[in-house]
Amino acid sequence: MARRTERRPSLFALMHEDAQAALDRDPAADSIRDIVLYSTGTHIVWSYRWHRWLYEHGMRGLALLLAKRTRRRLGADIFPSAQIWRRFSIDHGIGVVIGGTAIIGDDCLIYQGVTLGMTGKHGGKRHPTLGNNVMVGANATVLGDIHVGDNAKIAAGAVVVHEVPHDTTVAGVPAHVVRDRRCERLQFVEDSFDALSVDDENIRWSCAL
Repeated sequence: MARRTERRPSLFALMHEDAQAALDRDPAADSIRDIVLYSTGTHIVWSYRWHRWLYEHGMRGLALLLAKRTRRRLGADIFPSAQIWRRFSIDHGIGVVIGGTAIIGDDCLIYQGVTLGMTGKHGGKRHPTLGNNVMVGANATVLGDIHVGDNAKIAAGAVVVHEVPHDTTVAGVPAHVVRDRRCERLQFVEDSFDALSVDDENIRWSCAL
């Protein structure tokens, strides 16, 4: 994901977007009231938003202290310097760990037990970057300064240590692509189109559906 230079919305605007995103994604919630009162994942996201605001406004020590309190109270550990953009959702939320140099794009969803961690590098960028609209399944582990492309899905329990292309699903230990939704040469054709008449074998077979 390219470095983002636009300004974030206000803190309260971000929190409102997070709550609406959680409602849209949670079939068990009937209203925003349910999200505000009962959604542990949203409470974790909101706590991070406050900590991040304090961190950005020069109150690093207070941000870290409150993050430690949230770790004990809600069972999730998100370092305040992590960059998490808009409409972020955590489903359930217990056991989530997100490192300090992690970057998460818009409209991402992660489940309980997810770790965005490092592989031993202790300087510079050392945690993953998730693109937009990424889903990370329960207990998945994503390690190191790697990029997960837009619209990617990481299956529950996967261990990801290499780049994940956009529009793919990865699973396993170590994770590998199990579904690829990229088909750059796919085209709509007329019903009368004769595939056998095409000279390019790649066009005939690489996007067979």
